[in-house]
Amino acid sequence: MAVNLTDLSLPQLEGLKTQLDQEVEFLTSSIGQLKVVQTKYVEAKDSLNVLNKNNKGKELLVPLTSSVSFCLHWTVSVLLCCMMCFKLRHGYLELCMFVLDIPVTQMYVPGTLNDVEHVLVDVGTGYYVEKNVEDSKAFFKRKIDFLTKQIEKIQPALQEKHAMKQAVIEVMNMKIQQLQQSQQASQMGTTKA
Repeated sequence: MAVNLTDLSLPQLEGLKTQLDQEVEFLTSSIGQLKVVQTKYVEAKDSLNVLNKNNKGKELLVPLTSSVSFCLHWTVSVLLCCMMCFKLRHGYLELCMFVLDIPVTQMYVPGTLNDVEHVLVDVGTGYYVEKNVEDSKAFFKRKIDFLTKQIEKIQPALQEKHAMKQAVIEVMNMKIQQLQQSQQASQMGTTKA
């Protein structure tokens, strides 16, 4: 059911504007969050390019955070989508993946990049799947494409809410101007009498 905005009172228009402000804020925030996740997937996909035969056996420093448990299991956020796993082999740590996101405060341990053909990918809710590099890139591409489609679905709704909000503001301004003109006219009528 369509409502003519000019039929609404100023308090009703103000309520509608507040509702539209909240919806615009929610949609803007949702798009922002999707873009953050999309960027993480892009970075994860791009980081797989480092896993090549030239880098096999190279030493590197592995960042540790409070998420490393005593049994050497690294818990990676679902949004960071993957990148680290430790294996205990012959009394030393072998790095089989690498880290994307490094927090400001870090502790590091030495590691060796021994497996450049396989990675563990966090597929959500704490589940990890071992994949080869090409399959991992395809997985990240699917995630990036999915997020792109979701953003594209939300954009028109956001634009529509912006347009509706602008229309409400215009009607509010028109009603305020009419109210001011009628007050001025009534003041002019009382001063003449």
